[in-house]
Amino acid sequence: MALARLSAILFAAAALFGATQVAAEPAPGASYADPGAWLCRPGRSNDVCGRSNQDATVLQADGSTRIERLHADPNAPIDCFYVYPTVSTAPGGNAPMAIERAEIAVINQQFARFASVCRPYAPLYRQVTLQALHAAMAGRPIPTDRDLPYADVKAAWDYYLAHDNHGRGVVLVGHSQGAALLAQLASREIDGKPIQKQIVSVILAGYRLQVPVGKDVGGDFKSIPLCRARGQTGCALNISSFRADAPPPAEGRIFGASAGPGLEAACTNPAALGGGPAPLHAYLGEGHEMVTASGAPQGPWTDPPKPITTPFVEVPGLLSAECRKDNSHSYLAVTVHPTPGGARTNVIVGDLIIGGQLQKDWGLHRIDMNLVMGDLIEVVREQGRAYRTGKR
Repeated sequence: MALARLSAILFAAAALFGATQVAAEPAPGASYADPGAWLCRPGRSNDVCGRSNQDATVLQADGSTRIERLHADPNAPIDCFYVYPTVSTAPGGNAPMAIERAEIAVINQQFARFASVCRPYAPLYRQVTLQALHAAMAGRPIPTDRDLPYADVKAAWDYYLAHDNHGRGVVLVGHSQGAALLAQLASREIDGKPIQKQIVSVILAGYRLQVPVGKDVGGDFKSIPLCRARGQTGCALNISSFRADAPPPAEGRIFGASAGPGLEAACTNPAALGGGPAPLHAYLGEGHEMVTASGAPQGPWTDPPKPITTPFVEVPGLLSAECRKDNSHSYLAVTVHPTPGGARTNVIVGDLIIGGQLQKDWGLHRIDMNLVMGDLIEVVREQGRAYRTGKR
């Protein structure tokens, strides 16, 4: 399956489930000269990233806690360009160019923390909505313009390059539908082109980037390799997470799956780019919405329950992960390490549940980014240093 075809699926769900999209009349392209077309863009008093609370409670197994504060770096040496996943609750097939509560929540959940290592840019775009996604999964597609989201993201990228980039290095960050769009953008507009030299990395979460079996370059990207070492730049990360004891089913065709003979889904573990198992530095939710899909809410973090006053919780020692291959799938296998008799919970949520049914081939899609957030931040921090050193 070619990258353009896969990316046109938008959030990977409809075509991968065998549904057919219904074309709608195309709308005019968005203008990113309008400040209201951006969720995050540095230097604005009302910026979503700038006003996001990213504090975290570090919760040890014995129930003891401390507060970790996040400090954005307005002088960060590189930029980050983020495209959010399917979150729009608007009616119809495509979202309007208007900021919804869900978009603010997902910025808080997945992207605002990157402001500590890069200048954050996040455009609005007329994405395929949750209503369209669920309708396609149910085999009852509604009119949807599949080309519109990519047209918007490309227009935002072009505007950013023309007005904001000024030759700086940039990290592309996307999850799910956002990752599909960025993969398409990188393939069409970056891979093998002069702008590639400014790409610090491409982070695709909740996606199935294809590489030749056993290789780190080729497949969807012809000259952008996978990241295999801290400080490596100009490379790509692909993350699709599943519980280690609930791997993707053999018949699953979504995350972690091969797209055809000789290809496999790439897997990179931000906690151990060179391979092998490693503890995860996760930022899990408390008091903020897990907006990327439907599923169970997180229960109490301690027994007995203790109030948590920050948007995020860190759980040192609870989680680890490694890249694993089985059932023709390649994915990030996440293991929970219970603490017998501890005061901290041994249960995390993140599975996708739609209509009361667990979607086994989606794994921990809801928290792909949260599981590896601390590790991603450190990867980007070191990449930024390496990129600047290389430029000098």
